Amino acid sequence: MSHPANRAARRVAARNHNGDRKVEPTYRGFEQKSWKLIYRRANKLGRARQIGKIWPHREWEKLMADAEPVKVLFVCSHNKWRSPTGEAMFSRVAGVATRSAGTAHNARHKITLADIRWADMILVMEDKHAQRLRADFRQEVAYKPLHVLEIPDDYQFMEDELIGLLREKCEPLIFGTA
Repeated sequence: MSHPANRAARRVAARNHNGDRKVEPTYRGFEQKSWKLIYRRANKLGRARQIGKIWPHREWEKLMADAEPVKVLFVCSHNKWRSPTGEAMFSRVAGVATRSAGTAHNARHKITLADIRWADMILVMEDKHAQRLRADFRQEVAYKPLHVLEIPDDYQFMEDELIGLLREKCEPLIFGTA
């Protein structure tokens, strides 16, 4: 039974009803929900797609296989311990491409304009690195997301504590869960 389109039609329907309310009134757009169907996995997946959520993890992997990877540039002073650790950690993650560079003149790989242009996101270990990048590459860095991780130069390459700090500070920035 469809809902009457206007007020006159609703009055006629009410008059024809004769006060017998065996049939529940219907409201346009709201039919009775079947809760079993709502909680089925396929329906949850469809609803997640409608509202833009990525669920379950297999869907994330399919999306990341087709997507352009996020290019992350890790920057520290000498490019010996902290930034190569970040590069090594996230280079194995699907959907993330990484590079590392240093700001010092004697760094293993000194940061270049090509590195900055390549990156979608720049993660620096300390505030002095961000200041150095802004001083040397002002125009290029102005429109790039530049995040200071506040990780001091107290760690060796792939040290467990450094890995934990990088994971804690970088994952929300890279994967957008912040």
